[in-house]
Amino acid sequence: MLADGFAGPSQIVKPLTKEALASFKAEQDRAGVVYISRIPPGMRPTKVRHLLSGYGEIGRVYLQQEDAKRAYLRRKYTSTKKPHYTEGWVEFKDKKVARSVAEMLNAQTIGGKKGTRWHDDIWTMKYLPKFKWNMLTEQVAHEAAVHAAKLRTELADSRTEQRDYLKNVELARVLQKRTDKKREKGEEMELKERPRKRKDDTEAVPRKKLKVSSDPSGDMNKVLSNIF
Repeated sequence: MLADGFAGPSQIVKPLTKEALASFKAEQDRAGVVYISRIPPGMRPTKVRHLLSGYGEIGRVYLQQEDAKRAYLRRKYTSTKKPHYTEGWVEFKDKKVARSVAEMLNAQTIGGKKGTRWHDDIWTMKYLPKFKWNMLTEQVAHEAAVHAAKLRTELADSRTEQRDYLKNVELARVLQKRTDKKREKGEEMELKERPRKRKDDTEAVPRKKLKVSSDPSGDMNKVLSNIF
């Protein structure tokens, strides 16, 4: 089995001659691809090849792994640690065989020995007319490139958000420091400009002492002179 869900012949690729290239193109034209929309839990590419090879000669098999977030949650909350696959493509050497296999096995139980893990599970497959394996590899490469670009964008956005956050924190710290200094200066000015305390208005005012004359007759004469 090759990496990333591929299962195929492990042969060293050599340059093709013109005759070999023409033969390869003819072989690709004769081949047909079956799409499996659901892979039973725990089934791996080698098992898919083993189960379907009894119906015809198989070329390549590719199964798409579940997304990373779903895999993380599954490993966290279940005891299953092995990778799971969600969908797959199987290349048959003969497109007629591929079509007949898809029509025959679709919506049928996988079968096998009774009591095996996938005995009662169901195949969900469809033949893809005019679909060639190179289309799948291009699609996988495109999705990988899109995923990598998305990761780069998310990382760049994360760095920008972190930089803006730190900038705002520093700005808030500077503003708070300025506010504290202004508050301290305001309290000092208030203490300096605070007026002195006035004396209590209720404090008794000393009365002037009246002069008492020692000659009462003289005072009486003054009063009478004012009247008459």
